[in-house]
Formats: sequence, C-alpha cells, structure tokens
Amino acid sequence: MIRYALACEHDHAFEGWFGSSADYDDQSERGLIACPVCDSHAVAKQIMAPAVSGTKKTAPPDLSPQMRSMVMEAMGKVRAHVEENFDYVGDAFAREARAIHEGKSEDRGIYGEASPAEVRKLAEDGVPVAPLPPGPPKKSDVN
Repeated sequence: MIRYALACEHDHAFEGWFGSSADYDDQSERGLIACPVCDSHAVAKQIMAPAVSGTKKTAPPDLSPQMRSMVMEAMGKVRAHVEENFDYVGDAFAREARAIHEGKSEDRGIYGEASPAEVRKLAEDGVPVAPLPPGPPKKSDVN
C-alpha cells in the first residue's frame, strides 16, 4: 500500500491509499479519484515527506472553533441528506452498488457498510463510492 497526499483544483487537501503507484496512475487516468469535499475529479498528488519509522507524526492543521463548527455542520447536513434521501442497504452495500453500476438493479442512491477491501475493489472496477461523513458523537462519548 502507498499513501499519497492529494488536492483538488479547489485546494481541498486529502489523502488516498493505493495498492501501488501504478494503481494510482491507472485510477487517475480513468477519472476514478474524486475530492471528498467537492467531488472534483481534477486531483493531483502533492509534495509530501517520506514516512520514516520513528519520526514524529504531524497533527492536522488546527481549525478555529468557528471553522470547526462550520465543517461539522456541513458534514452533518451531508449525512442527514443521505440518510433522508438514499436507501440504506446495510452490509449489502458493495453487492448492491455493483448491481446498480452494472444496470442489474434500479439506479438510486444507496448507503451502507463495506469493508476497506470491498471499497477498494469497487473503486478499481469504476464503481463510484465515497465515505459518508461521520455522525455526531454519542452522548456517552462526550465529556
């Protein structure tokens, strides 16, 4: 596995994991890599330091409380929209997404659960998938 720092044409930074650099090149050429923020397919690798064992990991940039609140609110709206308008298919997500992509099932928005391996295989096969933003924390997990 190889991790790349990526950014879209709108400067949204994110990372992607690929089986090899050739996998990244193939998926990039086929337009399968999309920004998780704006869905832009104009994505490029960014300069990044090599990961060396024993080095200190850097934390993500600090957001102001106002910016953090705005991001959390936007993610909550995306999640609420999906939950209200898409069909929940549970752990049948990978199978149903593939069936929709192949025209064997009704074309509709779905969400559910899939293993990292299932998601990787869907992406390799050109099936469009994206992670759902996390839900709000459980009250028991908050101070």
